[in-house]
Amino acid sequence: MKINLLFVLLSGVALSAMGGCSIPASRISQTPSPYFHTPSASFAPSSILQSSQDTNFIVKVVQKAGPAVVRIDAARTIISREPTEFSDPFLRRFFRDLPSEPRRRIEKGSGSGFIINPNGQILTNSHVVNGADTVTVRLKDGRTFDGRVLGEDPVTDVAVIKINANNLPTIPLGNSEILQPGEPVIAIGNPLGLDNTVTSGIVSATGRSSSVIGASDKRVDYIQTDAAINPGNSGGPLLNARGEVIGMNTAIIQGAQGLGFAIPINTAQRIGKELIAKGKVDHPYLGIQMVTLTPEVKQRIVKLGINITAEQGVLLIDVIPNSPADRAGLQEGDVIQSINNQSVANIEQVQKLVENSKIGFPLQLQVQRNGQTRQLAVSPAPLPTRQES
Repeated sequence: MKINLLFVLLSGVALSAMGGCSIPASRISQTPSPYFHTPSASFAPSSILQSSQDTNFIVKVVQKAGPAVVRIDAARTIISREPTEFSDPFLRRFFRDLPSEPRRRIEKGSGSGFIINPNGQILTNSHVVNGADTVTVRLKDGRTFDGRVLGEDPVTDVAVIKINANNLPTIPLGNSEILQPGEPVIAIGNPLGLDNTVTSGIVSATGRSSSVIGASDKRVDYIQTDAAINPGNSGGPLLNARGEVIGMNTAIIQGAQGLGFAIPINTAQRIGKELIAKGKVDHPYLGIQMVTLTPEVKQRIVKLGINITAEQGVLLIDVIPNSPADRAGLQEGDVIQSINNQSVANIEQVQKLVENSKIGFPLQLQVQRNGQTRQLAVSPAPLPTRQES
């Protein structure tokens, strides 16, 4: 059974690829460990209220955290082949079949980061340093260092770089799991070349899925904030009222105002530890493309002559050949209803369960196919590096 994927895409339904075909994020402009200094203080809601009433709490946070926020300048060489240009029309015709000459150009960009270890380990975004030939780190005190990329993970957009320095200032890391909408937050970074820029706002929402904000090739549940974030803020810290990092600023939606997104620090910290230890991160991969089954989706699918009896769940619209899902017997048109006995009603729940699974350890899937319930075991494999989804 083959589902008309184009038909579903044009219907405006949000899709997600668990290691399948990437959907470009065209709307998006572009964490006690020996590596991370995590505060031992427990969560105290009253401290936020007290700090919020203090008109100088932002100043105090900036004074405390600012020295550990850095500017990152990256340069990469882009090689392209362009046809040789001749002003004479005859020469243009005569030499039109000659091989084009490779042309090199240097692409430069800048972003932000923050120091997580006094020995020079820095967290930033993967897209800030991806493919960079050179990385330069500038501290707030004016010192500059050559940076070395220890590892990067495009799937979560997290990277760790290292500079040769000691006794550097660091920022304590908070706990993004306990964030509540409405909490005050502060962003520090270097937007549009304006170094050491401070903006403030609140947590607008938590748990924004990558597919909702138009970044379906990522595996992150983002923090949404109205603190102003602009190009160049990428990789900088989002801080709470106690001066703890609770997120890494990473994305904006073009054309929108007051909509910024940050990677939760718990996610950034977990990925950062793996990058420091191994230089890479292996993400579980099934090889399916899916859509949340809603009454509207079901109605459209039925019009295609496909019989779907399930009322809710996650509909598979593509299974990648030779993928773990394919080898386990999953098929297009299957509706996933539970994973490891946990009911799933949308693609975000499936993404989270798969991302939190272990490579090589089977997931027990309950699916509905042609009105019958089936039990299938799928063992996730490492996400192929050529596919960043």
